[in-house]
Amino acid sequence: MVNRRRLSFIAWGASIVAIAIGAALGCSRKVEQKSGGPSAPEITGSAGRLHVDDGGKNGLPLLFVHSYAGSSANWSAQLAYFRPTRRAVAFDLRGHGKSQAPASGDYAVKSLAGDIASVADGLHLDRFVLIGHSMGGSAAIAYAGAHADRVAGLVLVGTPGQSAPDQANQVMDAMRADYDNVSEGYWKKLLGDAQPNVESQIRSDMKRIPRDASLAIFGALFAYDPLPALRAYPGAKLLVDTPHGEGPSSLHTQAPEIPRRLITQTSHWPHMDKPEEFNAILTEFLANAS
Repeated sequence: MVNRRRLSFIAWGASIVAIAIGAALGCSRKVEQKSGGPSAPEITGSAGRLHVDDGGKNGLPLLFVHSYAGSSANWSAQLAYFRPTRRAVAFDLRGHGKSQAPASGDYAVKSLAGDIASVADGLHLDRFVLIGHSMGGSAAIAYAGAHADRVAGLVLVGTPGQSAPDQANQVMDAMRADYDNVSEGYWKKLLGDAQPNVESQIRSDMKRIPRDASLAIFGALFAYDPLPALRAYPGAKLLVDTPHGEGPSSLHTQAPEIPRRLITQTSHWPHMDKPEEFNAILTEFLANAS
């Protein structure tokens, strides 16, 4: 049994972890139109079907990537705001939302980046602005580092850097030993200052991710170092952070050269808690993206 003091430390450590990404670039890419019309295509990636929410036209397209245990619905306020003037796309990463889980259990960051590649290729997005939250930010970094010519701008929301190996090992050991309590500490910390409707949605979503998938995701994210790919991408970058996850593993600490905006009095999901403030920051960034 893990004692309370250790659980508190482990939960804190988990809250600043990298959540997500991948690039399995040799996947088959086929767009299947569902009865929902052009706003609800499905794309076949290397792990199976990927659910896509596509709408709007004109302007430089936006592609949104959600966090661990999230879905494309996390970006609903952004899709509604930007679609009157430009194309805006969100999708569900493998094993999340309405997308298929990988039979192989592969949640490596490069493989998650491969999901981004499948969507961008399947929808013929030749050049676009990529916005990733937390795990989705990690995946976005991996994609941008490998496809710099296609990414007109990179916005990373609450995206962590790499944790120290000893801390990562402690977190993983604690999660394996007492998954429910450690996970609850993780969610409780990140949901501090959340709007009630946001907390309700996030807690509902997180219950859908099985224990084995969660452990695989965390292990893959701990193993990922975002800095090489981040520095390989020469385009415009922006970090949008909250007070959650501050520490040596914070991405802004490891890459202080990247411009940063801080949104306070919000949970780890500022685009859901404070969509007006977040949309204003993104609009300002887009004015200089091309």
